[in-house]
Order: sequence, then C-alpha cells, then structure tokens
Amino acid sequence: MTQKLDTLEAALHAGLADRIKSLVRARGELTLVVAAADYEAVARRLHEDKAFAFEQLIDLCGVDYASYRDRPWEGPRYAVVLHLLSLEHNWRLRLRTFAADDELPCVASVTPIWNAANWFEREAFDLYGIVFEGHVDLRRILTDYGFIGHPMRKDFPVSGHVEMRYDPDQRRVVYQPVTIEPRENVPRIVREDDYGGLH
Repeated sequence: MTQKLDTLEAALHAGLADRIKSLVRARGELTLVVAAADYEAVARRLHEDKAFAFEQLIDLCGVDYASYRDRPWEGPRYAVVLHLLSLEHNWRLRLRTFAADDELPCVASVTPIWNAANWFEREAFDLYGIVFEGHVDLRRILTDYGFIGHPMRKDFPVSGHVEMRYDPDQRRVVYQPVTIEPRENVPRIVREDDYGGLH
C-alpha cells in the first residue's frame, strides 16, 4: 500500500503542482486540497488523465468548519469533500475545496464529471446551503420544501425554527413556531452506602 501511495503522491505533485494548496498523507490516505477556482478543472483532470484514472466518485459531502476540535477555525468556513476511487490503479484519494464566500458558499458542480455527484450535491445544498454552480436540478432532497435554514450548519438551533403538525380543523399540515421549551438534563446519580458489598 505504501508504494501505491508513493506513486500516487508523485503523480499528483507532477501533474497538479501549481494547483495544490496542500497534500497531506495521514493514516494511509492522501488528502488533496485545492482552491475553489481550480476545483472543477482538478476534478476533471483526476477523472480523465490516465495517470490518475479516478473513474468513481464514492462520496461527496459538505463540512461546516465554524469550529473545529473545540477551537475557532481560521479560514473559510464551508468545504466540499470528495472521496474518489481508481479501479484501474486500485487507489483512493480525498479531494477537498473550501468555498471562498462564507455568506454564500459556492463551488462548481462535478455532476458532469461523475453522475453520482447529483444527489450528493443536492444533499450538501440542503443541509449546509452550499450552492453548486452548474448543477441542473439543485433543490432540497431531505428536508421539506418549506423548511427554513440548513440543519447541519453548526449555528442552526437543535430544536429548529418551526414545527409542523396536522390541524384537524383546517384539515391540513400547518407550521408554527417551536413550542419545545429548552431544558438541561442533569443525570440523577444514586449512590448507596453498601453498593457492591464494599464497606
């Protein structure tokens, strides 16, 4: 496995040297980080160039780095992460790019390169609000059409903004402000003097 990673790492440095922001090798995996402006071109090169031959997209997800490892994050907040597989070379790669604007996170769509990205990009749009330029059908996929906000963002309230219920008088589903009262659960600990037979 180490030799394959060496070969892939050398090929990435040779073929994408001017576009690599970082290339990290950890736990037997390579993570390539590129700028959002280079993201689509790099993805296409990774797919089409026989030196890489990443013909399969395994996963694509959004990430909110508002805080990371219990510390404030320095840099762009939203990222898109792809996991790629080359069947020809039998190697994997993680590709990451950060959206340049935190107010309107936007990156290019890779659906024209890998069809499998279609629903993954819709999910990242729905849950994180990341816009994928060039996506032909970018709409919510998991939440309701009337849903407000993006529930996987770290600043989204756990209880949400609204709740829905069926109203028998109106004979339809209605939205209303959340009625759940915030509370803190404190575990009750019972300690018996003779617990476990220890005196």
